Amino acid sequence: MANDGRDVSFVERVFDHRPSKSSRLVGVINDDTYSVAFSIYTTPEFNEIASHRLKIPMISLNPGWFEQDAMAIINNMYRCIEISVSAINSLGYKKNDLITVGITNQRETIIVWDAKTGKPLHNAITWNDIRTSSTVDRILANIPDRNINHFKEICGLPISPYFPALKIHWLMENVPAVKKACKENRCRAGTVDSWIIRNLTQGKLHVTDVTNASRTLLMNISTLQWDRTLLNAFSIMAEMLPQIRSSSEIYGKITDNRTSLLGMKISGILGNQQASLLGQMCIKPGQAKNTYSEGCFLLCNTGNKPIISEHGLLTTVAYKLGPNSPTTYALEGAVAVAGHALKWLENQVRILPRAADAEKYASAVSTTGDVYFVPAFTGLYAPYWQKDARGLIIGLTQFSTKHHIVRAALESICFQTRDILEIMYQEAEHKINKLHADGQLSENNVLMQLQADTVGIPVFRSQLFDCISFGVAMCAAQATGIDLCRFEPDKKEYSNVFYDKFSPASTAVDRQHRYGKWKRAVQRTFNWAIRPKVKSSRDSERPTPVTPMPLSLFFFVSLAMIVHALH
Repeated sequence: MANDGRDVSFVERVFDHRPSKSSRLVGVINDDTYSVAFSIYTTPEFNEIASHRLKIPMISLNPGWFEQDAMAIINNMYRCIEISVSAINSLGYKKNDLITVGITNQRETIIVWDAKTGKPLHNAITWNDIRTSSTVDRILANIPDRNINHFKEICGLPISPYFPALKIHWLMENVPAVKKACKENRCRAGTVDSWIIRNLTQGKLHVTDVTNASRTLLMNISTLQWDRTLLNAFSIMAEMLPQIRSSSEIYGKITDNRTSLLGMKISGILGNQQASLLGQMCIKPGQAKNTYSEGCFLLCNTGNKPIISEHGLLTTVAYKLGPNSPTTYALEGAVAVAGHALKWLENQVRILPRAADAEKYASAVSTTGDVYFVPAFTGLYAPYWQKDARGLIIGLTQFSTKHHIVRAALESICFQTRDILEIMYQEAEHKINKLHADGQLSENNVLMQLQADTVGIPVFRSQLFDCISFGVAMCAAQATGIDLCRFEPDKKEYSNVFYDKFSPASTAVDRQHRYGKWKRAVQRTFNWAIRPKVKSSRDSERPTPVTPMPLSLFFFVSLAMIVHALH
C-alpha cells in the first residue's frame, strides 16, 4: 500500500448524475449464499438507481449440513422487489419504466418441490453442504478405479458433494416426501434460478440456463443438454429437471400477482460467478476474475470451446447470449473457505473482534512470522479435491501473535488463488497477465496487495458495488425482443467499470519460497477425516473397516498456542 512503498494506483470513481438517455429500466433478482436482493438499473448506462437486500438465515442441523428455507427466499425476494420499485418514484421513474428482469443466483444450491402444489418438499440444500460425502463414496465404489474424474470428459466436473446431482440423489434416498413425489412423477428439482422462475410464473415455466445447468454434474458440456449417462449414474429422472435455455432470451412473463412486476418479461439468467465474469468485462480468452467472499471463485474465459482440465479445475459455461449465439466457456477453480476463515477467527477462536477488522490486525505486522493457515474446514476444492482434508495452523512459535494468524488467514486466500492460477496458466491456452477482483472481501486493501505479491501479476479491483447484478442486467437488457442495449465489447467502453490497481512488490524468489512452504502445509491436511471404505460391487471380499481418526492433535496444539499467545 502507499504508506509502505507499495505500487498501488487508486482510481477515483466519478458518478454521472445527469439523467439517463432512456427512461427504460431493467431489474435484477440476485440470490446469493446469505441474502436476496432486487436492484434496478438504467439503460444503456447501467447505473444502479435502487436496490434492497434482505438476509436469508442459514440452517445447520448437523456439522457440515447447510440449508435454507426455500419459501424465505421467495418471500424476501418479493419484499425487496416492492421496496426497490417504490423507491424509483422519487427519482422520476414509473413502475412501467421497468421493461424486463434478469436473475442471478448462488449456484449448486438445489431445491425440490411438488409440481402440483408448488410447495418445497425439503429445505434448499446449499452449495457448501457436505452431507453427501458418503454418497460420493458409494457412487465411486462402482466406478473404475474409484476415479472422481470418471465423467469429466462429459460434464467437465469431478464427482463431489459440491454438485447438485449428489444432493438430488441424497434427497431421493433420505426424504420420504421426495421419494413419494418421485414415484408419482410430481417431483421437480432445480437450482435457485429455476425455483424463482417457478414462483414468478406460478409453475408455468420450469427452466434454467446453460451456466447453472453446467454446474449440476448432469449436463453434457458439449451438447448443452441433460446427459443420459449421467442421469443413470445418479438415478435421476430427466422429467424432474428444467429445460435448459440460453442465458439471454425471453423465457416468459411474470404471472404471479403477489408482485408489482406482474406482466413483466424475464430475459436473463446467469449463475452468480458467470455474471461476475461478464460484469467484470472478462469477455476475451485469457481474461480472469476472482470474487472474494465467504469462498472465492476464480474464472478464466477460454473462448468458444470447452477445455477439460487434467489438473483439478472445472470446465463450465461462462455465458451464451442468445439461443443462436456461440457458447463461451471458462475454466474455474473454487476456494471453499476465504472470508469464512475470518468469521471463524471472530466467532470460534475469538481473536478478531469483527471479521471486518482483519485489515487492521494484519497491518500490525509486516509478515506472518512464518505462520501458515490452511482453512480446509470442509475439505479442499480445486485443484486438490480432497474432501477428507481438514484445517491446520502451522509454524507457530512463542513469538506468534493473533496479528500473525490473521495475516496468515488473509495469505491463505491468496495462496489458494495462486493454486488455481498455476493450473490456469498451463491449461487456459491464453496468457493471463492480470487478475480482476470483486466481492465484499476485496475491499480489504491488505488482502489485495498480498494477492498481487503472491501471484506476481497486477490485481485490478472493480469499484462497482455489484459486478454480479451488473453482469446479468446487461444479459437481460440485450436479449432479442428486449433490445435495451447492444452488447458490443469490442466497440464500446462501459463507463461505469472503474478499477483500483495493485501491483506486485515481491521478488520471484520470495514468492516461490513462500508458495513452496504453503504447498508443504497443504500436504499435511490430506486424508484426515478418513471413513471406512465402501464395499464395491466389484469387490469379492469385504474390505477391512478403517476406524475414523480423531480430530487433529496437531490442530488442538495449534489452538492452545494461539490462546497462549493471546495471554
